Amino acid sequence: MKESITIPIVGVMCSPYKEKFGIPRQPNLVDVESYIEMYAPYDTEQAFEGLTEFSHIWLLWQFHQNKAQDKTSFRAQVRPPRLGGNEKIGVFATRSMYRPAPIGLSVVQLKRIVREQGRLRVYVQGSDLLDATPIVDIKPYIAYSDAVLTANSGYAMQAPTLKPVRWQAEALLQQQHYLEQGTLSLQTLVELEQVLALDPRPAYQHDAERIYGLTFAIFNIRFLVQQEAVVITEIQLG
Repeated sequence: MKESITIPIVGVMCSPYKEKFGIPRQPNLVDVESYIEMYAPYDTEQAFEGLTEFSHIWLLWQFHQNKAQDKTSFRAQVRPPRLGGNEKIGVFATRSMYRPAPIGLSVVQLKRIVREQGRLRVYVQGSDLLDATPIVDIKPYIAYSDAVLTANSGYAMQAPTLKPVRWQAEALLQQQHYLEQGTLSLQTLVELEQVLALDPRPAYQHDAERIYGLTFAIFNIRFLVQQEAVVITEIQLG
């Protein structure tokens, strides 16, 4: 048996998530739109004939920004954020990025497949992928076999709780300036608020006075998380 295999990269994700901090921990928690730019020779329309008949697709991708790991060692247990970041559990019982094969799997909504600026692009909604993530495969989502309505999801049965998002007065003025300038779109604004509503802080941090920084699309966002809401304190061009 071979200890490893080599697989091609068929494209790259172009996403507003510019850093790992703030990315939803599962797909379809935020209605963010992104696209996959296909690489040659996979950037031919013939390879996608019939795919637009499906509403959703599976993306297989690589955790390309993992810190260097000793490939001779095996980490059998990890600390998933859903359990507070302190409790250990078997790596194969999680979707942790630190696993024997750094491969992710996400189901997303297929929006359209178009050729723009000479590049074939696959637009999707609901992705949880970092910008520049390598895509290793695309497959159609089959509802009758892929959706298991009676499934038990262990420690992750409930969807995360959303917090309301509020803007401090100065941040609201900045937001209005970028909207009027055309730099900030309403779609990006909605996506940003959805990201922050998930409370992107590490599970072990609960300081209501700490101001966090987040890069989203072309903006740098500063915010704090109080018990009752996420409060945006500043929005600036990155």
